[in-house]
Amino acid sequence: MDFGLPRSLGLLSRASRCRKIIHIDMDAFYASVEQRDNPAYRGKPIVVGGRPEQRGAVAAASYEARKFGIHAAMPARTAQQKCRDLIFIQPRFDIYRQVSQQIRAIFHRYTDLVEPLALDEAYLDVTQNKPNIPSAVAIAKAIKREILEATQLTASAGVSMNKFLAKIASGVNKPNGLCLIAPDQAETFVETLPINKFHGIGQVTAEKMRALGIQTGADLKQWSEADLVKRFGKVGRFYYRVARAQDERPVNPNRIRKSVGAENSFAEDLASLDQMFAELERLAQRVAERLDTQKQSGHTLTLKIKYADYQQITRSQTLSEPIREASAIYGLARELLWAHVGDRKKVRLLGITISHLVDASELQYVQLSLTL
Repeated sequence: MDFGLPRSLGLLSRASRCRKIIHIDMDAFYASVEQRDNPAYRGKPIVVGGRPEQRGAVAAASYEARKFGIHAAMPARTAQQKCRDLIFIQPRFDIYRQVSQQIRAIFHRYTDLVEPLALDEAYLDVTQNKPNIPSAVAIAKAIKREILEATQLTASAGVSMNKFLAKIASGVNKPNGLCLIAPDQAETFVETLPINKFHGIGQVTAEKMRALGIQTGADLKQWSEADLVKRFGKVGRFYYRVARAQDERPVNPNRIRKSVGAENSFAEDLASLDQMFAELERLAQRVAERLDTQKQSGHTLTLKIKYADYQQITRSQTLSEPIREASAIYGLARELLWAHVGDRKKVRLLGITISHLVDASELQYVQLSLTL
């Protein structure tokens, strides 16, 4: 199997059994679209998202803004404090969806095994591909070139033998990067990888691992599967496999979902409602993007809250009309949060899930109007 780089003959039999997976991740997607469409924003620190006076959150930050330590999910007020000249831009999700459709059309010129994760990223299985190009790296280069020509936007690509490695590889040389993790490099790469760089290990879990002496993939590899399950639950099995560069998940273009959600745990507990609302807004946008990708809506919203003392609750509300827009999801989640947290407790994790899904193409949507 040709990943695009030479390898020793002794690895040919192993490589021949590998899949060729590409992970494409657009660079600062929302912010880059805004800079493309408005020359006044080019070279300037900009963020897409709610403004400080709206208690909003950063949905995306340009690379110029990131130099000031500004990142997605940061409260807009905090971002403004970090950069006086920061430009706030209201999101134009209809435009982002149009650009995303252009990009996905490019993916399908090479393979039908495309698994979108959001508007700005996707996995592609190019083991067998439509142009019959043997090199996965050559395909990734061609896709990046076509995206640039069609949209004037850059993408980063990761190429490897499974989804876990491809996802990590796409972030190595951002922006406009391309990274290959070949089969003969995989285990060594994972062994040297800091634990906080593992896809699927969040900040809180990384801190817990570091407290146990797990600093790198090599440290994680020393733990038995049974011990990892004992410490981390069922996900410990996943940690055991990826520490050995193993990931058998296929690229699935037709995943049937029972629910769509997103959650985030925090290195520092959220102590104020402003912080919690900002995080809910970001989570609502992620969930809305995933619903859009799956072309689904849902009748039930569930809010997950884990407090600083590790007490966890979930609260749900079922609606007569399905929802899919970020504003509706955020408004309902905010109401649930206010009703069950108020200003009483610190929070270490928040999550939003939409369930009782329906096919969006078969519905006439009624946008919820929520007065907060």
